[in-house]
Amino acid sequence: MNHQHEEKIWGCLLHLSFNMWEEYISPHRTFRGFRPDLELDEPLWHEAVQAMAKNGGNLIVIDLGDAVKYESHPEIAVRGAWSPKKLREELKRMRDAGIEPIPKLNFSAGHNTWMREYARMVSTDVYYEVCTHLIDEVCDLFDKPRLFHLGMDEEGFGHQSHHRHIIIRKNEVWWGDFYHLVAQVERNGSRAWIWPDYMLWNHPEQFFKKMPKSVVQSNWYYDTFDDVDKKYIQAYIELNRAGYDQIPTGAYLVGKWFGTKSPELNIGGTADFCKKNLDDKLLLGFLQSWWGPTIEENRDRIMGGIRLLGEAKKKY
Repeated sequence: MNHQHEEKIWGCLLHLSFNMWEEYISPHRTFRGFRPDLELDEPLWHEAVQAMAKNGGNLIVIDLGDAVKYESHPEIAVRGAWSPKKLREELKRMRDAGIEPIPKLNFSAGHNTWMREYARMVSTDVYYEVCTHLIDEVCDLFDKPRLFHLGMDEEGFGHQSHHRHIIIRKNEVWWGDFYHLVAQVERNGSRAWIWPDYMLWNHPEQFFKKMPKSVVQSNWYYDTFDDVDKKYIQAYIELNRAGYDQIPTGAYLVGKWFGTKSPELNIGGTADFCKKNLDDKLLLGFLQSWWGPTIEENRDRIMGGIRLLGEAKKKY
């Protein structure tokens, strides 16, 4: 691909919305589930943006979901959702701080609770129309962003086993919906970006036969790199060998819900491994995550994750 930006991406995923899961009936990770009100501490949000700039971060993926009152589909919004005008003002503040804002709408059937009733209409004409409206409006709000994150992760049964309603698209149905989403992003002058795990890890033959090279891949792995033969780590190598542009995703996962051995080593380990093993021209940068809403309860995870991203950049 012809890359217009030479600088590596050092980005983070910041949640405006965290409504990826429907009502959750398991005691496992009870912080998940749908919440009808915007769950956001704005002072912490602004501190996180400032911390990104201070620590050398240059890109923030904003998980928009139902946290914006879209003009095309206001029925999706939670109570307290940002207006398009407020979002535009925040995007300007980010850009003024040297941060490139990138939109994210997760269209995985396992993470699309934010779509409300439309989440149960995947692969229908109504679903296609709504997805098109939302992508068009978001691209306009972000002034034709360079990238557009479509999510698309964790659509298997295991990740939805605690949901009351399970949808899993397979084979040509998944690809048909996916191609539609990518086409809408590209029609707006942006480049699609996904987490490829569902197809890459479980259906690699399909993935490498059908996945366009135009789509940026963010394979993810959230633990230490002690055993590089794990399929989740080897996926970086396989994507590189096949010639895909990558933005590997790491995470700072701390707390009783997560079983990672040394979470503080993950993003640095990801950067080290990828620098040694991937073609630099195909390695567009890195994305840090912490998987929690932007609220005070998660302050240490958010600020710690940003600090670790900065340290990884300094050592790179």
